Amino acid sequence: MISPETIKIIIAFALFLHGIAHGKAFIELLIDAAGSRPERSLPVRSWLFPSLSRKTTAVLASVFWLLSTVGFIAAALAFWRNPVPDGAWMQWAVIAAIISTLGIVIFSGIWPGAPSRKLSTADTIIALVVNGAILIAFLLQKLF
Repeated sequence: MISPETIKIIIAFALFLHGIAHGKAFIELLIDAAGSRPERSLPVRSWLFPSLSRKTTAVLASVFWLLSTVGFIAAALAFWRNPVPDGAWMQWAVIAAIISTLGIVIFSGIWPGAPSRKLSTADTIIALVVNGAILIAFLLQKLF
């Protein structure tokens, strides 16, 4: 049987890792916004704002990934150390998951910085699964 302390470590690590993945994507978006990425690389795009330039789209997308990064890392640290009122970590994780999911949907399922469409799709699916698990856990907590 897994101890409560082990479960706590796993959850905190998963939230932190999810935040780091979003942080890496945020940095990749900054590179796109600066125009430092070769044109042949997988561009960030938006079905909602199709007429925006690649740089402008990257700047707009970076807001979603930055907020998600901060939210997931704050949730991980709050869950691990409990420096905030009980349950606040879950609210931060839920808000970050919603922002992350909106970013993925608005920006056409492209995971920033992925070297290929296949890896971008895999990264996007992983992010959506983790976001979904957070949202389901929150709903189950509220129901029971």
